[in-house]
Amino acid sequence: MGVYTYDPLADYVIGVDVGGTKINAGLVNAQGEVLCMVSLPTMAGEARTVERIEQVIRELIAECEGSIPSLCLKGIGVGSAGQIDWARGSIRSASELIPGYAGTALKDILQERFQLPVIIDNDVNVLALTEKYLGAGQGVEHFLCLALGTGVGGALVVDGRLVHGAWGGGGELGHISVDFGGIPCLCGGIGCLEQYASGTSIARRMREKLDHMGIVEETVDTREVFARWHAGDETANELMQETVAALGSAIASLIHMCNPSLIVIGGGVAEAGDLLFEELRKEVARRTMPSMLGGVRIEPAYRGNWSGMIGAALQWWE
Repeated sequence: MGVYTYDPLADYVIGVDVGGTKINAGLVNAQGEVLCMVSLPTMAGEARTVERIEQVIRELIAECEGSIPSLCLKGIGVGSAGQIDWARGSIRSASELIPGYAGTALKDILQERFQLPVIIDNDVNVLALTEKYLGAGQGVEHFLCLALGTGVGGALVVDGRLVHGAWGGGGELGHISVDFGGIPCLCGGIGCLEQYASGTSIARRMREKLDHMGIVEETVDTREVFARWHAGDETANELMQETVAALGSAIASLIHMCNPSLIVIGGGVAEAGDLLFEELRKEVARRTMPSMLGGVRIEPAYRGNWSGMIGAALQWWE
């Protein structure tokens, strides 16, 4: 491992983005510039995730040593999948995408291993920091983020600060119910937004619709649904109208609850592009009190595969 020193006034932080598929680590400055980065597969279910996180940090430090001879670090910032006990810096709960990860005292382990202070938060909360510093959220005091990917994650920013709630679970927006008689959710709830607006659920519901029509297409994925929707396919259009209705319903509720001036939407589903945003703006307008809707922007998230890693590092300048 390379050599480095701890300096609370240093210009650099190690940012780490922990996902179910890969872990990105980068050397990031206060402007969100990435000077050096390393990526490793998570190998969920095959290797202990905490060991993979340690390895990616070690490889990054070794990589930086060549370009920055006297490396001074302010700390390590981690944005991770799962529910994070924010004060403790531990993984309170994680899905089966990362088996055996729940209960990991990640902050303590990394602090002991690298002798650097560590801050850990949920992956969508750190994405909200990327929005705040580099994206649509610049200069915005009240906004919320929705990340529509494998699941649906969320983050709330009020008075310019992230809302963590009692222990760190604030902003679990994917589990707002948009249909009280709807699809049972893995979380134990019913009709959760995640069951209608995640990439996983869009693909699953498309296969179910086709199955119902006697068409078996096991390989239909979310991208294929979007391609068919853009091409005017009737079944894909019907499905996406349901998705937009669920998303519009959740966003209208959030506008009435939080009075934000901006809603940022990211994740793989946002790649459905302008058509999704056009339809969604119309749906939200239909469901929201005109007085509450005035001045609310709905925008795509800051682009870039490194957004989570950058946001993880930016925690140190919060």
